[in-house]
Order: sequence, then structure tokens, then C-alpha cells
Amino acid sequence: MTKSNERLKRQDVDQEQTWDLTALFETREDWERELKAVKEDLPKVTQYKGSLGNSAAELLECLEAREKLLERLNLVSMYADLRQSVDHSDSERQKDAAFASDAQSIVNAELAFAETEIIKLPKGKLESFLNEEPGLDPFKKYLSDLQDRKQYALSEETEGTLAALGSLFSSPYNIYNRGKLSDMQFDPFIDDEENEIPLSFALYAGKYASSPSSTVRRNSYESFNKTLNRYKHTFAATYATQVNQEVTMARLRNYESATAMLLHDQQVTQEMYDNQLDVIQKELAPHMRRYANLKKRVLGLDKMKNADLKAPLDPDYKIETSYEEAAETVKEALEIMGPEYSEMIKMAFSERWVDYADNVGKSTGAFCSSPYGAHPYVLMTWPDTMRGAFTLAHELGHAGHFYLAGKNQRMTNTRPSRYFIEAPSTMNEMLLGNHLLKNTNDTRKRRWVILQLLGTYYHNFVTHLLEGELQRRVYNLAEKGEPLTADLLSKLKLEVLKNFWGNSVEMDEGAGLTWMHQPHYYMGLYPYTYSAGLTISTLVSRQILEEGKPAVEKWLEVLKAGGTMKPLDLIKKAGVDMSRPEPIHEAVEYVGKLITELEESYEQ
Repeated sequence: MTKSNERLKRQDVDQEQTWDLTALFETREDWERELKAVKEDLPKVTQYKGSLGNSAAELLECLEAREKLLERLNLVSMYADLRQSVDHSDSERQKDAAFASDAQSIVNAELAFAETEIIKLPKGKLESFLNEEPGLDPFKKYLSDLQDRKQYALSEETEGTLAALGSLFSSPYNIYNRGKLSDMQFDPFIDDEENEIPLSFALYAGKYASSPSSTVRRNSYESFNKTLNRYKHTFAATYATQVNQEVTMARLRNYESATAMLLHDQQVTQEMYDNQLDVIQKELAPHMRRYANLKKRVLGLDKMKNADLKAPLDPDYKIETSYEEAAETVKEALEIMGPEYSEMIKMAFSERWVDYADNVGKSTGAFCSSPYGAHPYVLMTWPDTMRGAFTLAHELGHAGHFYLAGKNQRMTNTRPSRYFIEAPSTMNEMLLGNHLLKNTNDTRKRRWVILQLLGTYYHNFVTHLLEGELQRRVYNLAEKGEPLTADLLSKLKLEVLKNFWGNSVEMDEGAGLTWMHQPHYYMGLYPYTYSAGLTISTLVSRQILEEGKPAVEKWLEVLKAGGTMKPLDLIKKAGVDMSRPEPIHEAVEYVGKLITELEESYEQ
């Protein structure tokens, strides 16, 4: 039995595979100085405490000073977070992230007075201020959103105290990541040739779960779940702390429930939330069961197990596999978005915005951070498969969104509701898939592209959507005082999976542990929003393909609008009405058509 090479440590990774953080700070010492300076400059904002109702001029001065300080704090926090995200095992990076988090709590506590005083302003007075001072116009939506929170606001002293506890409230998320990325060690597994293969969270999710070898898939799955099982009680206690904190906060603020509080923050109705969860689960399940049955038949599997769901249907057919080749394909696919967007994509590659190395301690999955005043940063682990091109396009969709919003809006107005956030990212996946389909008449290549698109729908309409369904059940139980134990969470997750897949997939105990896979549970009602974003991008990408430039320009205007509009209005600007279930029906129907074409390709 041979043993393959160990994973690299961060310092041994090729620099070209890493991002360049000098756009934020040239050196760690520069960051340290700015961290100190931000705290020292707090009086530039706190001097306005108690005076925001005096005049429109003072309100504007305070808002501008506050925004400027928060811009600086954002860069400080992002730098520390990004450095830690690529190596959670480094104690210096851990300490720096903690220092930044503490600074964030201090600043937020000191600045809490501003929002509290604005919320307390009589509506008539705020309207007269807006009429009197044109400089307040860019802050209009922000001020209106604050007024909407009036009935849920607590006293100034309490709000300040809660803001000061910010780093404690984010502890469950930090503990989850620390345990997952620093402490968890996975046993190696044995492949088809009796080789001992090292395992990590990133390697399992990005490579071995989708291996063409059933031995690799199932053996890595067993090893992966063996370790998860050892940590399940600690992780359950961590997640329970997150949920109970949100339930308690909702009660303190007199919301009907934690779900109501989190949806209010997203500016989304209960009906919109339930539509996403209910319609997709009911209407997509029959299509995905067909997909699972097709995989079982084509791959000649004895049983279709949970470990096999990501098995490639045509593993011998490969196009580009290197990062460089995939990057070229992504650039070509996104040229349809016009010169400004294309230039941004070129800069992302030439200026090292993307960190795609695999090393010990690196965060799993992929994300894009977009610090205001600098360029976006993308983290991923290159999986050596073309599926990675879709991940890359996805994260560059976030980058393009906030790059354009940042160029056209001030910081206060850059971020729209989380409900919309995943639309620009999944849009790029749709455009990449359509670009590849358009440029081939080859049946096998077309099948391969359809499989990549189905990978996108699987990720957003199945994986994240079912996370969202688990969340809905968890919050309902927590509101009733039900203790959230590891056994309960695993039981709930198994129920959700079995309800969706029916008899088409055999679910084992390891499937119940998938509540441990993702950090999204620690980010409020985030998982279901992936399906909302993909619903939007499915429909708008159809418009772009049919109409061309007019639809592209309309979409770019939506991206540039940033957070200046509520999500429903922003999405309507793109030509889709998410207040009704019809767009969801249409998106699910499209997935069904892809699966039908896939089935037919195997009958020819």
C-alpha cells in the first residue's frame, strides 16, 4: 500500500495560485496601524451623539463621517478575514482576525447611537430634513429602512450593549469554522488501486464526492462521515447557540418569530420565502428522481446511494481541466456582458483577485469578498475538473456585481437584500453553460454541458434549498423550546432528504450529518436565497439570449443600482416578478427539460 503526498502548507503554495492583498494594505504593519487609527478616530463620529435631530446639516455630517469610518473598518476587517480564510491553522492570522473582530464590536457599539437616534426621529421631521438638504438624498433608502425598524428598536443603551457583544454573537460561526478547518482530521481512504489517499473537507467536497470511481466516492464518504460523527455533539451545541441567540433576539425586539425577524431584514415576505421552499420541493423532486434513476442505470450501480449523487454520468469525456484553460473559457463566455464587464474579468485574472490553491487550513467551498474602495477577492480550491469553471464564473458574478455597484454607489448603497445576492453569480453560470452549448453540435459535448448546468441547479435548487427546508423546521422547533441535539438535527435532515428523493436514493446515517457540511446555517436565512437568485438568473439569462444587448444593458443597470432599491423592485427592474410563484414554476420546468434532453441523449 502506497501513500500519496501530503497537502501543502500555505507558505509552500505557488504565489501565482494565491491572491494579492496589497490592494487592501501593502504590509501587515500598515494594517496594524490602520486598525489602531480607526479606533482612535471614533470621536469624529461620536461627537454628533445626541444632536441628530437638531438639523439636516448635522445629520448629513454625521452620516458622512460614519460612512467614511465604516469604509476604513471594512478594509481592516476584510484584510484580517481574508488572511485567516486561507490558513485557519496559523495562530497569528487567528489573533489578527480576533483583533479585527473586537475592533468591529467596539466601533459598532460606539456608532449604535446614530441608528437609534434616526429611528426615533418623527417621520415628519425626517421628511423635512430630506426636503431641506439635497445631500441627504443618497441616504434616503437607508433612512427609510431604519424607520421601518421603529417598532422593533430597543433603547439606545440596550442597542449599544448588543452592538458591543457583536463578536460574541458571531462566535458560533467562528467556532464552527475553527473546528472544521483546524481541528478536524480525516482518516485517509483506500482507492481502487489500494493507495492510501489523504482527505480534507475541501478535497471531499471538491473532488472525491464527484469521482468517477464508486470505490473512491463511497470510501471517501465513509471516512468523511466517520470524522463528522465524532464532532456532531459539539457542532450541534454550536448551531443550537446560533439559533437560540436569534430566537432570543427576535423576542427581545417583539418580532413574531426569528424567521419573521430574518425575513424583515431581507425585505422579503413570508409568502415569498414559503414559495421558494414549497414550489421547488414539490415540483422539482419528480425531475431529480428521474435524474437519480438515470445515473443508477447508466453507471450500472447496484444501488443509488447518497454517496453517488454527484457521480459524473460521462466521466471519460473531459474538456479543459486546468485553471488557466477554464479562465479563458469563462472570459469568452462573459464577453456577452459588454466591454466594461469584460475588462473587469480580465483584471480579476491578471491582478490575482482569485486564490485557488489547496493548502492545509484553507476555508472550504468558495466565496467572493468585495471590500468597498478596493477590488473584489475570490476564494476557491481548484478541483482539477471543469466543474470548477462554473464555480469560478459564479464567484466572478459576485465580483462583477459589487465592482459595478461600488463604482456607481456610495458604500451605504452598495449591498442589496441577501434575497437578490445569488442572482448575479448564478447568472454567470447560466451564461457560461449557454456559451458552451451554443458553440457545439456534438451530442456528447452538449450532454456534458447539460450536466454542468444540472450541477448548478443541484447546488442551488437541491443542496441549498434542502438546507433551507431544514432551517425552516429547526426555527419552528426552537420557537417551541425544543432542544436542538445532534440526533434531532440528523433525524430532521434525513427526513428532508427522504421526502425529496423518495425511493430513488438510499439514504444512510451519514446523509443525516449533512447539516454539518456548510457554514450557511450561521448566516441567518441564507440557504434558500440561492434558489431565489437562480430563479431570477434562469429567466433573465433567457431574456439575454433572446434579446441581446437591450437585456444585457437592463441587467447591468440592475447591478449598478446596488442597494438603492428593495429586492422586489430591483428584480422587477430586471423584468421578473418574484411576488408570484410563476417564475419558480418556469425555472423548475426548465430543469425538467434539461433532464429530459439528457435522458433522450442516452436513448439515441
